[in-house]
Amino acid sequence: MRAKTCHGSQRRHRTWSRGLGGTAASWTSRSKSEEGTKRTRTMQANKIRIGLCTDLSGPYESVDGNGGAEAIRMAIDDLGGMVAGHQLELVLGDHRNDEREAAAIAQHWYENEGVDVIISGVNSDTSLAMTAVAAQHSKPILVVGAGTSVQTRERAAPSIIQYAYSTVALATVPGLALTRQGLKRWFYVTADYPFGRELQAHGTAAVEQAGGVVVGSVKNPHGENDFTPFLAAARDSNAEVLGLANGHAELLKAMSAMERMNLTGRMKLVGLLTFIDDIHEMGLEEAQDLYLADSWFWTRDADSRRWAERFFSRKNRMPSSLQAADYSATLQYLKAVESAGSTEPDAVIARLRSTTLNDMFVKGGRIREDGTMLHDMYLLRVKAPEQSKQDWDFYDLVATVSGEEAFPQ
Repeated sequence: MRAKTCHGSQRRHRTWSRGLGGTAASWTSRSKSEEGTKRTRTMQANKIRIGLCTDLSGPYESVDGNGGAEAIRMAIDDLGGMVAGHQLELVLGDHRNDEREAAAIAQHWYENEGVDVIISGVNSDTSLAMTAVAAQHSKPILVVGAGTSVQTRERAAPSIIQYAYSTVALATVPGLALTRQGLKRWFYVTADYPFGRELQAHGTAAVEQAGGVVVGSVKNPHGENDFTPFLAAARDSNAEVLGLANGHAELLKAMSAMERMNLTGRMKLVGLLTFIDDIHEMGLEEAQDLYLADSWFWTRDADSRRWAERFFSRKNRMPSSLQAADYSATLQYLKAVESAGSTEPDAVIARLRSTTLNDMFVKGGRIREDGTMLHDMYLLRVKAPEQSKQDWDFYDLVATVSGEEAFPQ
């Protein structure tokens, strides 16, 4: 197995190789000019090439990044490094959260590098750029880390599969589950860019469907540092639930402001895009009682625990849901190749779309006509420090929402 990383006009290739019967690993680094540009189709024909394009060096690296690459290596290892007589190869791309860079990498991979499938990592803008290229080439792309629902709505295409989650599910699950529990008055603090606005729109639809009402909302600039005025508006609305339609860095800033303003006990708080890494960074003292929706969590069942412990032995941290989904998406794609007996895109996509998906990440999953992979989603609540049994034991399961309800069309 071999992994390469490319980014920017000065692409460098990082190679990881492992003998199929051994465990020794070696790393080399060389420029593309040193390799030359004459990689032949004959060489590529004996390989199945899987490309992971994500944030490998920036603010979202921890939730996907190099851990996602390691998860894909685990899937390749579990299949013995070979499928249908072809050696498996992992190619890594760092899009650096730049949509033009992401599009260039996808174009280069499909046209020149013989990449058979792309796993699309974090960042909706970069994923939209890559899915556009994939649709143009009719090549499969499995979207794991990007949540925008545009990929399966306005820009749906046969080769695009939204695998792990979407803005629809992230906002619908808490909107339905908490409102049904009697928490009917909602307020949203929303990042003022398409991702945040999607979260609020889908959340509002779910709250109203369940008999609740959105009593108000405010929009914060993307990258905002001071959340005090936005949270003051939420406080003054007398809402029972505050939905933070922000992601990652903004979530952490808003949580800190909540604590300073003593608002954590006044209303239920929902982080509409929250990962286990965010909780680890905040600590349970600050994050306790936060609600969130996710596609997977490592303490869910025995299968997820076993896989997470394997991941921990490699990375010394527990996996995020995105990293678990990277593993699953790779495994299911390769199983489809094996079943089809070919890497021919239409044949593999047809197999994926007609198969019930089962592994340590997904149970009974199926791909809807629009490309959405339907599977259970979970409403989770962060434990208080004294309830946690070990490091990374962060979540109580509040509700399980079926794929049909979690991903409405």
